[in-house]
Amino acid sequence: MYFRMMGNTGLQVSVLSYGFWATYGVKDRLSGDSGVRTAKELLTTAREAGINCFDHAEAYGNPNGEAERIFGIALKELQEENPNLWRRNELIITTKIFWGGTGVNESGLSMKHCSEGIDACLKRLQLDYVDMVFCHRPDQFTPTATVVRSMTNLVRSGKAMSWGTSEWSAQQITEAFWIARSEGLEPPQFEQPQYNMLHRQRFEEEYFPLYNPPYSIGTTIWSPLRSGFLTGKYLDGIPEDSRATQSGYEWLIEDLEDRKARGEYEIVRSLCKYAEKMSCSAAQLALAWCLKNKNVTTILLGATTPSQLKENLACIDVALRMTEEDLEALDEILGNKPNDWIGPNGSGSRQLKKL
Repeated sequence: MYFRMMGNTGLQVSVLSYGFWATYGVKDRLSGDSGVRTAKELLTTAREAGINCFDHAEAYGNPNGEAERIFGIALKELQEENPNLWRRNELIITTKIFWGGTGVNESGLSMKHCSEGIDACLKRLQLDYVDMVFCHRPDQFTPTATVVRSMTNLVRSGKAMSWGTSEWSAQQITEAFWIARSEGLEPPQFEQPQYNMLHRQRFEEEYFPLYNPPYSIGTTIWSPLRSGFLTGKYLDGIPEDSRATQSGYEWLIEDLEDRKARGEYEIVRSLCKYAEKMSCSAAQLALAWCLKNKNVTTILLGATTPSQLKENLACIDVALRMTEEDLEALDEILGNKPNDWIGPNGSGSRQLKKL
């Protein structure tokens, strides 16, 4: 496993992380239990591979943050079974605050919900603190200054070691940063955006100034496989065991229809052919492509089986042998490279650091 620094936090985070979104909070299909057995199996696979970062949110597995509750139980049992592998000081555990419940004050980023939300998260996770807490979305009803003060309270109370944002605009992040600087508060230090081969404009262009001082934000990217679309598994229909067939994911079927209309199915077919050329899976190719961008601090993986997770972990080897010529060929297939995108140091290309 390789590690990158998470912005200015001083934390070294594995370039691949494991996320609990859309994975837990339902009955374990194999054992019929609450999901703890499956969680332990996947967490062990991830940790033994060197992953040290585990991503959560109060909204995952709702109602009532079920995914966090399952992780909390699984982690306690794993720490008892193998205390050295699961030492707390070796783990980076995150959560996100925004969607906490159905009550009028159980969502958003008010000081009240931020305080109550983090307490509820810590109780479910069975932790004294989280290493990173995210504002899961911007809150149009709460002034940014109030959000910065709320996050500062969480950090200075010891309930979180650092805070950041998810799907905030560059303008919103810089506003929060300079409010913090001017008022002696804690600034945001990382962002969790969607980033993948088919969704790259914001990450590569809008956020580009934020990767440099004084901001130096880190990133934890989500949906690197575009909800599985980039694996090619939807090219010949919708598999019965895919997320698109699950309750609550009806939007994914509509999304697939939109992608077909935009010609993205043909793009994925071409990517699958290129993956064959590189002797890897389409999923490994898509993940390796993300890793080649040094501004990606860590990729959130959401595998539901150990075999799937092990396949995804092999993307590091693919990234190590991916050349600039490969990246140029992939950009040609994708046809969506931001026109005025420039790479680190103005080079116009992505470099893989420490990999």
